[in-house]
Amino acid sequence: MDHNLTLITTIAAGFGGALVLGFLAEKLRLPALVGYLLAGILIGPATPGFVADVHIASQLSEIGVMLLMFGVGLHFSLGDLLSVRRLAVPGAVVQMSVATLLGMGLAWWMGWGVGSGLIFGLSLSCASTVVLLKALEARGVLDSMNGRIAVGWLVVEDLACVLVLVLMPPLAGLLGGGAAPAEEARPLWQALGQTLLQVAAFIALMLLVGRRVLPWLLWQVVKTGSRELFTLSVIAAAIGIAYGASALFSVSFALGAFFAGTVMRESALSHRAAQESLPLRDAFSVLFFVSVGMLFEPRVLVEQPLPVLGVVAIIMVGKSLAALALVLSFRYPLNTALTVAASLAQIGEFSFILAGLGVALGLLPAVGMSLVLAGALISIALNPLLFAAIAPLQAWLLKRSQLARELERRDDPFAELPMSTERKYLEGQVVLVGYGQVGRGIAKALAAASIPCIVAEQNRELVESLRHAGIAAVSGNAAEPEVLIQAHIANAAILVIAIPDTLHVRQMVEIARALNPHIEIVVRSHSEEESALLRADQVGTVVVRDEALTQAMTRHILQRFEADPASASGPLQASPQH
Repeated sequence: MDHNLTLITTIAAGFGGALVLGFLAEKLRLPALVGYLLAGILIGPATPGFVADVHIASQLSEIGVMLLMFGVGLHFSLGDLLSVRRLAVPGAVVQMSVATLLGMGLAWWMGWGVGSGLIFGLSLSCASTVVLLKALEARGVLDSMNGRIAVGWLVVEDLACVLVLVLMPPLAGLLGGGAAPAEEARPLWQALGQTLLQVAAFIALMLLVGRRVLPWLLWQVVKTGSRELFTLSVIAAAIGIAYGASALFSVSFALGAFFAGTVMRESALSHRAAQESLPLRDAFSVLFFVSVGMLFEPRVLVEQPLPVLGVVAIIMVGKSLAALALVLSFRYPLNTALTVAASLAQIGEFSFILAGLGVALGLLPAVGMSLVLAGALISIALNPLLFAAIAPLQAWLLKRSQLARELERRDDPFAELPMSTERKYLEGQVVLVGYGQVGRGIAKALAAASIPCIVAEQNRELVESLRHAGIAAVSGNAAEPEVLIQAHIANAAILVIAIPDTLHVRQMVEIARALNPHIEIVVRSHSEEESALLRADQVGTVVVRDEALTQAMTRHILQRFEADPASASGPLQASPQH
């Protein structure tokens, strides 16, 4: 083979194998990520036949890490995290601690040291954001309360992993790894202090300078009208900032790219930046997973079956049970607890990054990386089955367990309106289901028009804040009769369903009409197909996002030409400018 073509050969083999096996994985209703990892195994040195260049694949995977973390930063919403902070922050910290301790216990059983066990446990503690987002999107629950909690939980995990990546190199010597000679000669506090100072300096530079300069530069590129230049500027910013963070501040590529994404999110062009960079991010992310698969030793499944089973048990049982108990302890319903538990029953990209850095620093034996990869392959493959089992498992538990019924319908101080509030909302009010971006806009308009409104929202923290602000709100799922009864649906004039929850819309409509046959219903929909189904079921007035935008723009144009929006026909006559 011509060595000048090694890069092209590696990319061609990686993309080709990932395409074929990713396609087969999707046909088997498995995440394509499983196919990408298997493609890496097939072209890696552990299997016979063609062997791609591991070193080139490793460098390509670094670009994948940068773009992957850039995407995480680009979608990181401080507002979404704050709305579920009371559960997501302590939940993620405790769940990661439990998983880490379980991993350390398994490592101790295998005869490893404390440092190796710590890195091994941390690698098993962080779930894959990529796998979670795909699972939630496939089931249409990404924008639901359960989806927001799961995503917020993983954002906290991602931030914790970023911090671990920063602290691992200076702590490698203390944990028994191969620290650099300069770091061995310096006291630990000095190495750690310098690392934290460098990280703080980089973050301060990004927050003070980057959030102003980067959006301004993007806007200048947009003015050229060149789509290619805009895409290039986004990718250059992601990789350039990641490289600069590493070269100038000794900060990891992952952290540098993450902050490049968070800073770019401040720009009004962040949505377009996400769209334009998505194909390249997806492509290099595929190469990242392929390169990780190349490191896997399949014989670990035969030589060490008990450790593999232990790893899978920690990921799919230990983590899930810890999350289930935590969510229930925060007085959330059983369905939310099961959804979060299923969301965390897998590991992915950060696990590979942590384990890979652990191997590079001499903290984790090579077999540890293989065990992490085996756990990832098995847990990701089985994760869709866990999500599919949530509904039947919940139904089975509610039918046979009194405890499950009590957990699903526990006493909630925010599930009932205070008596002082009830007197104001006895007749003719609007019941607004959901207080997201759409719901907030509707509530604001109703308040300006002095129209009474009661909000039904699943986020207990949000309901608490609404009550403090003087807004009537009840906590719970509006698909349950108790919630709509507390919102006085029997005396309401209109029910507005402002959440994209197709699964429960019909239940809400049936309950509302059973309690109030003359109520008017307005439903939000995301797509034409979904709206067609809802209209066929005669649920009420269905508003589609694109339709509403079209009507608003049309109304503005017709007003500009002084035409009647309801009966405009024939050529429009422009009115003179004043």
